[in-house]
Amino acid sequence: MQDSPPIRDFYPAIEPHETGRLPVGDGHELYYEVSGNPKGKPVLFLHGGPGGGTQPTQRRLFDPARYRIVLFDQRGAGQSTPSGSLVNSTTQHLVQDIETLRRHLRIKRWVVLGGSWGSTLALAYAGAHPEALVALVVRGIWLARKRDIDWWMYGLKRIYPDYWEEFAGHLHPWERDDIVEGYGRRLLDSDPKIHMPAAMSWRRFDQRASSLLPRADDPAPPGPRTLAVARIEYHYVRHLAFLGEGDLLRGVSRFRHVPGVIVHGRYDMIAPIDGAFALARAWPEAQFTLVEGESHAFSDPGIRRALLDATDRFADLA
Repeated sequence: MQDSPPIRDFYPAIEPHETGRLPVGDGHELYYEVSGNPKGKPVLFLHGGPGGGTQPTQRRLFDPARYRIVLFDQRGAGQSTPSGSLVNSTTQHLVQDIETLRRHLRIKRWVVLGGSWGSTLALAYAGAHPEALVALVVRGIWLARKRDIDWWMYGLKRIYPDYWEEFAGHLHPWERDDIVEGYGRRLLDSDPKIHMPAAMSWRRFDQRASSLLPRADDPAPPGPRTLAVARIEYHYVRHLAFLGEGDLLRGVSRFRHVPGVIVHGRYDMIAPIDGAFALARAWPEAQFTLVEGESHAFSDPGIRRALLDATDRFADLA
Protein backbone atom coordinates (compact mmCIF):
# COMPACT_ATOMS: atom_id res chain seq x y z
CA MET A 1 0.00 0.00 0.00
CA GLN A 2 1.42 3.35 -1.05
CA ASP A 3 1.95 5.90 1.72
CA SER A 4 0.14 9.22 1.47
CA PRO A 5 2.35 12.20 0.57
CA PRO A 6 3.53 14.07 3.67
CA ILE A 7 1.53 17.08 4.81
CA ARG A 8 3.38 20.33 4.11
CA ASP A 9 2.94 23.49 6.11
CA PHE A 10 3.10 26.98 4.70
CA TYR A 11 6.38 28.85 4.81
CA PRO A 12 6.83 30.95 7.99
CA ALA A 13 4.85 34.15 8.36
CA ILE A 14 6.60 37.24 7.00
CA GLU A 15 5.85 40.94 6.74
CA PRO A 16 6.18 43.09 3.62
CA HIS A 17 9.33 45.16 3.23
CA GLU A 18 7.57 47.44 0.76
CA THR A 19 4.00 48.64 0.43
CA GLY A 20 2.53 51.20 -1.89
CA ARG A 21 -0.51 52.61 -3.62
CA LEU A 22 -0.61 52.72 -7.40
CA PRO A 23 -3.05 54.94 -9.33
CA VAL A 24 -4.30 53.06 -12.40
CA GLY A 25 -6.83 55.53 -13.77
CA ASP A 26 -10.62 55.77 -13.58
CA GLY A 27 -10.28 56.94 -9.97
CA HIS A 28 -8.87 53.58 -8.85
CA GLU A 29 -5.83 53.26 -6.63
CA LEU A 30 -4.38 49.79 -5.96
CA TYR A 31 -2.76 48.64 -2.74
CA TYR A 32 0.29 46.44 -3.32
CA GLU A 33 2.97 44.88 -1.18
CA VAL A 34 6.32 43.18 -1.71
CA SER A 35 7.89 40.67 0.67
CA GLY A 36 10.58 37.98 0.67
CA ASN A 37 13.95 38.40 -1.01
CA PRO A 38 14.27 41.77 -2.82
CA LYS A 39 16.67 40.07 -5.26
CA GLY A 40 14.69 36.87 -5.59
CA LYS A 41 12.62 35.60 -8.49
CA PRO A 42 9.53 37.81 -8.87
CA VAL A 43 6.21 36.09 -8.27
CA LEU A 44 2.70 37.55 -8.39
CA PHE A 45 -0.24 36.16 -6.41
CA LEU A 46 -3.72 36.85 -7.79
CA HIS A 47 -6.49 36.69 -5.19
CA GLY A 48 -9.94 35.27 -5.66
CA GLY A 49 -13.43 36.62 -5.35
CA PRO A 50 -13.50 38.62 -7.54
CA GLY A 51 -13.11 41.27 -4.91
CA GLY A 52 -11.74 39.01 -2.19
CA GLY A 53 -8.54 40.92 -1.51
CA THR A 54 -5.20 39.62 -0.29
CA GLN A 55 -4.42 37.90 3.01
CA PRO A 56 -1.10 37.50 4.87
CA THR A 57 -1.27 33.70 4.53
CA GLN A 58 -0.93 34.04 0.77
CA ARG A 59 2.66 35.25 1.17
CA ARG A 60 3.44 31.91 2.77
CA LEU A 61 2.98 29.90 -0.43
CA PHE A 62 6.45 31.02 -1.52
CA ASP A 63 9.97 30.45 -0.21
CA PRO A 64 10.89 33.93 1.08
CA ALA A 65 14.58 33.24 0.59
CA ARG A 66 14.13 32.62 -3.14
CA TYR A 67 11.14 34.73 -4.16
CA ARG A 68 10.34 38.43 -4.40
CA ILE A 69 6.66 38.07 -3.51
CA VAL A 70 4.15 40.56 -4.91
CA LEU A 71 0.54 40.74 -3.76
CA PHE A 72 -2.03 43.38 -4.67
CA ASP A 73 -5.70 44.09 -4.14
CA GLN A 74 -7.64 44.29 -7.40
CA ARG A 75 -9.88 47.25 -8.23
CA GLY A 76 -12.29 47.93 -5.38
CA ALA A 77 -10.98 45.03 -3.28
CA GLY A 78 -9.20 44.88 0.07
CA GLN A 79 -7.24 48.04 0.73
CA SER A 80 -7.61 49.36 -2.82
CA THR A 81 -9.83 52.39 -3.23
CA PRO A 82 -12.60 53.30 -3.77
CA SER A 83 -13.77 50.22 -1.86
CA GLY A 84 -16.32 48.19 -3.77
CA SER A 85 -16.25 50.49 -6.80
CA LEU A 86 -17.61 48.97 -10.01
CA VAL A 87 -16.56 51.90 -12.21
CA ASN A 88 -14.51 50.65 -15.16
CA SER A 89 -13.96 47.32 -13.43
CA THR A 90 -13.69 44.56 -16.04
CA THR A 91 -11.39 41.63 -16.59
CA GLN A 92 -9.63 43.64 -19.27
CA HIS A 93 -9.02 46.51 -16.85
CA LEU A 94 -7.61 44.09 -14.27
CA VAL A 95 -5.27 42.56 -16.85
CA GLN A 96 -3.97 46.02 -17.72
CA ASP A 97 -3.55 46.80 -14.01
CA ILE A 98 -1.27 43.79 -13.65
CA GLU A 99 0.92 45.10 -16.46
CA THR A 100 0.94 48.57 -14.90
CA LEU A 101 2.09 47.06 -11.61
CA ARG A 102 4.76 44.93 -13.31
CA ARG A 103 6.23 47.98 -15.03
CA HIS A 104 5.99 50.05 -11.86
CA LEU A 105 8.03 47.44 -9.97
CA ARG A 106 10.48 47.17 -12.90
CA ILE A 107 9.94 43.46 -13.26
CA LYS A 108 10.73 41.95 -16.64
CA ARG A 109 9.10 38.55 -16.13
CA TRP A 110 7.49 36.81 -13.19
CA VAL A 111 5.87 33.62 -12.00
CA VAL A 112 2.10 34.09 -11.67
CA LEU A 113 -0.12 32.08 -9.31
CA GLY A 114 -3.88 32.48 -9.12
CA GLY A 115 -6.67 30.48 -7.54
CA SER A 116 -10.44 30.44 -8.05
CA TRP A 117 -11.25 33.84 -9.64
CA GLY A 118 -7.48 34.35 -9.51
CA SER A 119 -7.14 31.43 -11.93
CA THR A 120 -9.60 33.13 -14.30
CA LEU A 121 -7.63 36.36 -14.19
CA ALA A 122 -4.29 34.53 -14.46
CA LEU A 123 -5.43 32.74 -17.62
CA ALA A 124 -6.71 36.00 -19.12
CA TYR A 125 -3.41 37.70 -18.29
CA ALA A 126 -1.35 34.82 -19.69
CA GLY A 127 -3.28 34.93 -22.94
CA ALA A 128 -2.72 38.67 -23.26
CA HIS A 129 0.90 38.86 -22.04
CA PRO A 130 2.67 35.52 -22.38
CA GLU A 131 6.00 37.33 -22.80
CA ALA A 132 5.78 38.46 -19.15
CA LEU A 133 5.59 34.94 -17.72
CA VAL A 134 8.31 32.71 -16.32
CA ALA A 135 5.72 30.12 -15.25
CA LEU A 136 2.01 29.91 -14.46
CA VAL A 137 0.30 28.09 -11.58
CA VAL A 138 -3.50 27.96 -11.43
CA ARG A 139 -5.68 26.40 -8.76
CA GLY A 140 -9.43 25.82 -8.44
CA ILE A 141 -9.97 26.44 -12.14
CA TRP A 142 -12.96 28.67 -12.86
CA LEU A 143 -13.39 29.37 -16.57
CA ALA A 144 -16.29 31.83 -16.17
CA ARG A 145 -18.37 30.03 -18.78
CA LYS A 146 -22.13 30.43 -18.57
CA ARG A 147 -22.37 26.87 -17.29
CA ASP A 148 -19.93 27.70 -14.49
CA ILE A 149 -21.96 30.72 -13.41
CA ASP A 150 -25.25 28.82 -13.65
CA TRP A 151 -23.77 26.06 -11.50
CA TRP A 152 -22.70 28.57 -8.83
CA MET A 153 -26.06 30.36 -8.75
CA TYR A 154 -28.40 27.37 -9.28
CA GLY A 155 -26.65 24.02 -9.65
CA LEU A 156 -25.23 24.01 -6.14
CA LYS A 157 -28.73 23.48 -4.77
CA ARG A 158 -28.37 19.85 -5.85
CA ILE A 159 -25.37 19.44 -3.55
CA TYR A 160 -26.22 21.89 -0.77
CA PRO A 161 -30.02 22.26 -0.82
CA ASP A 162 -30.08 23.72 2.69
CA TYR A 163 -27.39 26.31 1.88
CA TRP A 164 -29.10 27.22 -1.39
CA GLU A 165 -32.57 27.51 0.13
CA GLU A 166 -31.20 29.93 2.71
CA PHE A 167 -29.42 31.86 -0.06
CA ALA A 168 -32.45 32.02 -2.35
CA GLY A 169 -34.74 32.60 0.63
CA HIS A 170 -33.31 36.08 1.01
CA LEU A 171 -35.27 36.99 -2.14
CA HIS A 172 -38.99 37.08 -2.82
CA PRO A 173 -40.29 33.84 -4.42
CA TRP A 174 -40.94 35.61 -7.73
CA GLU A 175 -37.29 36.74 -7.91
CA ARG A 176 -35.68 33.34 -7.54
CA ASP A 177 -35.70 32.52 -11.25
CA ASP A 178 -33.12 35.30 -11.65
CA ILE A 179 -31.10 35.26 -8.46
CA VAL A 180 -28.36 37.48 -9.87
CA GLU A 181 -30.69 40.36 -10.65
CA GLY A 182 -32.59 39.92 -7.41
CA TYR A 183 -29.43 40.20 -5.39
CA GLY A 184 -28.13 42.99 -7.60
CA ARG A 185 -31.08 45.22 -6.76
CA ARG A 186 -30.35 44.80 -3.07
CA LEU A 187 -26.55 44.94 -3.19
CA LEU A 188 -26.58 48.21 -5.14
CA ASP A 189 -29.28 49.80 -2.99
CA SER A 190 -27.96 52.79 -1.01
CA ASP A 191 -29.73 51.75 2.18
CA PRO A 192 -27.47 49.70 4.53
CA LYS A 193 -30.57 47.96 5.90
CA ILE A 194 -31.07 46.52 2.41
CA HIS A 195 -27.57 46.06 1.00
CA MET A 196 -25.79 44.69 4.07
CA PRO A 197 -28.08 41.71 4.80
CA ALA A 198 -27.92 40.84 1.07
CA ALA A 199 -24.12 41.04 1.11
CA MET A 200 -23.89 38.81 4.17
CA SER A 201 -26.23 36.24 2.61
CA TRP A 202 -24.31 36.23 -0.69
CA ARG A 203 -20.94 35.80 0.98
CA ARG A 204 -22.20 33.17 3.41
CA PHE A 205 -23.46 30.98 0.58
CA ASP A 206 -20.24 31.38 -1.39
CA GLN A 207 -17.94 30.56 1.49
CA ARG A 208 -19.99 27.69 2.93
CA ALA A 209 -19.76 25.92 -0.43
CA SER A 210 -16.00 26.52 -0.68
CA SER A 211 -15.01 23.79 1.78
CA LEU A 212 -16.23 20.27 2.43
CA LEU A 213 -16.37 20.68 6.21
CA PRO A 214 -18.43 23.43 7.87
CA ARG A 215 -16.53 26.52 8.94
CA ALA A 216 -16.32 27.25 12.65
CA ASP A 217 -16.30 31.02 12.12
CA ASP A 218 -18.89 33.27 10.53
CA PRO A 219 -17.64 33.66 6.94
CA ALA A 220 -19.62 36.84 6.32
CA PRO A 221 -19.34 39.39 9.15
CA PRO A 222 -21.07 42.71 8.46
CA GLY A 223 -18.79 45.45 7.23
CA PRO A 224 -17.38 47.27 4.19
CA ARG A 225 -15.26 44.33 2.98
CA THR A 226 -18.19 41.92 2.93
CA LEU A 227 -20.21 44.48 0.97
CA ALA A 228 -17.35 45.16 -1.46
CA VAL A 229 -16.79 41.47 -2.22
CA ALA A 230 -20.48 40.78 -2.74
CA ARG A 231 -20.94 43.79 -5.02
CA ILE A 232 -17.88 43.00 -7.10
CA GLU A 233 -18.78 39.30 -7.41
CA TYR A 234 -22.30 40.24 -8.46
CA HIS A 235 -20.88 42.69 -11.04
CA TYR A 236 -18.65 40.07 -12.67
CA VAL A 237 -21.29 37.34 -12.56
CA ARG A 238 -23.87 39.70 -14.03
CA HIS A 239 -21.56 40.45 -16.97
CA LEU A 240 -20.24 36.90 -17.46
CA ALA A 241 -16.82 38.11 -16.28
CA PHE A 242 -16.63 40.36 -19.37
CA LEU A 243 -15.39 37.35 -21.35
CA GLY A 244 -16.74 35.64 -24.43
CA GLU A 245 -17.78 32.03 -24.05
CA GLY A 246 -14.63 29.93 -24.35
CA ASP A 247 -12.25 32.90 -24.52
CA LEU A 248 -9.92 31.56 -21.82
CA LEU A 249 -9.49 28.16 -23.44
CA ARG A 250 -8.91 29.72 -26.84
CA GLY A 251 -6.23 31.92 -25.31
CA VAL A 252 -4.19 28.94 -24.11
CA SER A 253 -2.55 28.60 -27.52
CA ARG A 254 -0.68 31.84 -26.85
CA PHE A 255 1.08 30.54 -23.73
CA ARG A 256 1.34 26.78 -24.19
CA HIS A 257 5.13 27.12 -24.18
CA VAL A 258 5.07 28.58 -20.64
CA PRO A 259 5.86 26.05 -17.89
CA GLY A 260 2.70 25.47 -15.89
CA VAL A 261 0.90 23.59 -13.15
CA ILE A 262 -2.85 23.06 -12.83
CA VAL A 263 -4.11 22.14 -9.35
CA HIS A 264 -7.71 21.16 -8.64
CA GLY A 265 -9.54 19.42 -5.80
CA ARG A 266 -11.61 16.37 -6.72
CA TYR A 267 -14.55 17.68 -4.66
CA ASP A 268 -14.40 21.33 -5.59
CA MET A 269 -18.04 22.43 -5.54
CA ILE A 270 -17.54 26.09 -6.47
CA ALA A 271 -15.49 25.33 -9.59
CA PRO A 272 -16.69 22.02 -11.08
CA ILE A 273 -13.91 19.65 -12.05
CA ASP A 274 -14.80 19.57 -15.76
CA GLY A 275 -13.27 23.03 -16.12
CA ALA A 276 -9.90 21.78 -14.88
CA PHE A 277 -10.03 18.84 -17.28
CA ALA A 278 -10.93 21.18 -20.17
CA LEU A 279 -7.92 23.35 -19.35
CA ALA A 280 -5.63 20.33 -19.07
CA ARG A 281 -6.76 19.12 -22.51
CA ALA A 282 -6.12 22.56 -24.02
CA TRP A 283 -2.75 22.81 -22.24
CA PRO A 284 -1.28 19.29 -22.22
CA GLU A 285 2.23 20.63 -21.57
CA ALA A 286 1.19 21.72 -18.06
CA GLN A 287 1.39 19.39 -15.08
CA PHE A 288 -2.16 18.54 -13.98
CA THR A 289 -2.43 17.69 -10.29
CA LEU A 290 -5.86 16.37 -9.33
CA VAL A 291 -5.98 16.34 -5.53
CA GLU A 292 -8.15 13.56 -4.19
CA GLY A 293 -10.36 14.28 -1.20
CA GLU A 294 -9.98 18.05 -1.35
CA SER A 295 -12.27 20.93 -2.24
CA HIS A 296 -11.96 24.57 -3.33
CA ALA A 297 -10.03 26.05 -0.43
CA PHE A 298 -6.32 26.67 -1.01
CA SER A 299 -5.76 25.90 2.68
CA ASP A 300 -6.90 22.26 2.21
CA PRO A 301 -3.80 20.18 3.07
CA GLY A 302 -3.57 18.46 -0.32
CA ILE A 303 -4.10 21.68 -2.25
CA ARG A 304 -1.55 23.46 -0.09
CA ARG A 305 1.02 20.72 -0.66
CA ALA A 306 0.52 20.81 -4.43
CA LEU A 307 0.90 24.59 -4.56
CA LEU A 308 4.02 24.58 -2.40
CA ASP A 309 5.52 21.86 -4.58
CA ALA A 310 4.76 23.97 -7.67
CA THR A 311 6.26 27.17 -6.29
CA ASP A 312 9.37 25.29 -5.12
CA ARG A 313 9.71 23.82 -8.61
CA PHE A 314 9.69 27.22 -10.31
CA ALA A 315 11.80 29.14 -7.79
CA ASP A 316 15.05 28.50 -9.64
CA LEU A 317 13.67 28.44 -13.17
CA ALA A 318 15.61 30.74 -15.49
